[in-house]
Amino acid sequence: MTPHFADRLTAAIQRKGTPLCVGLDPRWEQLPDEIRGRYQHPLAAASGSKGRPLAAASGAIREFCLRVLDVVAPLVAVVKAQSAFFEACGSWGLVSLKEVLQYARGLGLITILDSKRNDIASTAQAYADAAFGGTLLDGVRQPVWDADAITVNPYLGRDSVEPFLASARKEQRGVFVLVRTSNPGAGLFQDLVCAGRPLYEHVGEAVAAWAKENTGEFGLGDVGAVVGATHPAELARLRGLLPNVLFLIPGYGAQGGSAADSAAGFRPDGTGAIVNSSRGITACFKPTEPRWEAAIETATRQAGDALAKAIIA
Repeated sequence: MTPHFADRLTAAIQRKGTPLCVGLDPRWEQLPDEIRGRYQHPLAAASGSKGRPLAAASGAIREFCLRVLDVVAPLVAVVKAQSAFFEACGSWGLVSLKEVLQYARGLGLITILDSKRNDIASTAQAYADAAFGGTLLDGVRQPVWDADAITVNPYLGRDSVEPFLASARKEQRGVFVLVRTSNPGAGLFQDLVCAGRPLYEHVGEAVAAWAKENTGEFGLGDVGAVVGATHPAELARLRGLLPNVLFLIPGYGAQGGSAADSAAGFRPDGTGAIVNSSRGITACFKPTEPRWEAAIETATRQAGDALAKAIIA
């Protein structure tokens, strides 16, 4: 029987010795010249209807991500693929996204599909099926993303989140719900005071209730909260309010969140959270750098060490 998502995640983090999650946000202009050079001829020749520039770009993105995965797989337990950068290459990008997620799982990595989905009724169910168990065609499930977890937006309420919860639980997967995000404008709505408390606390309370419905041996539920490292005071408060909720902490590194800021999101025993770094790892080099893979390895080790020290402290 497949272990509970939170147990599987926690055990994988303990084996690797770091809660670091490597984010895959592939941008064409940041790819190594060594890779772009092999795909630029189709781009340059794509002025007419026969050109396929997006196909070429998605091929470069795919190669880059697969090589990144080879570098980081021995060092971390979790990777997060930002679907927007793959979708930007159209249908070819979606094929690349599927292959990247598949390859990551083959390397033993836990995968998070960062697509912040949500809608109502059958539409939400279609998103959830694609994320986890697959699309049902003539009674047979056809795998699509086959991710271990997905990010969702709770703005539409419990009924819109329910299909994701049900599909995730059927497949022993996880759901991360946006609670206090890392972007500068997050407070416009999330800080609004409702019934004497900021809105994000009400959302966090709902997430805690959903997580309590299905907890694993580590006392953590299969529903987690996205809480940014760029708001350390709120992160610490939410950790106190939500002791049994997994946190996915973005904003570390390039967005300005530090290891010390991120440490506030962990439980006293050092469990309960993963910290994502995207640009700080996969864009830590200049495109002209020939040893870019070594640079990624160094950045991954450094970020993992910094987090370990901060959490222990």
